[in-house]
Amino acid sequence: MVTVYFDRPKSKVDPNRDANTLLLAQVQHLREAEKNLPPKYHSGIFSQAIRTEGEAADYVKRVTEAIHRAHRDAAAARTAVPVAKPRPRPSLVDDIAAVADAGAQRKRSTRRKTSMKSKPAKKKSSRRK
Repeated sequence: MVTVYFDRPKSKVDPNRDANTLLLAQVQHLREAEKNLPPKYHSGIFSQAIRTEGEAADYVKRVTEAIHRAHRDAAAARTAVPVAKPRPRPSLVDDIAAVADAGAQRKRSTRRKTSMKSKPAKKKSSRRK
């Protein structure tokens, strides 16, 4: 049996090859993510026109960098502006205790208890049905 040797490809990436379905699905997901970014971070690439692996790779790179830039800018904006500390709310326990003390000082109204007349108990019938 004769062994046949051939050159290995230098790279598996071919920028001129048509993009496969998985890569195009990734482009669509990134397009949805890009729509949520502020307009200044948009790539300006029409995602429906992407046909090759090279175009898809360029789009993925630009959108990923834009997402990272947007998050970095948002984090810097959050740390740059001092956040006002919320005022402490008054304790509800003190309010409840004050109301309980005020209730202890009130006079109780005296009500006359009325005697309830008891109703005679019903007799059980001994008849069987």
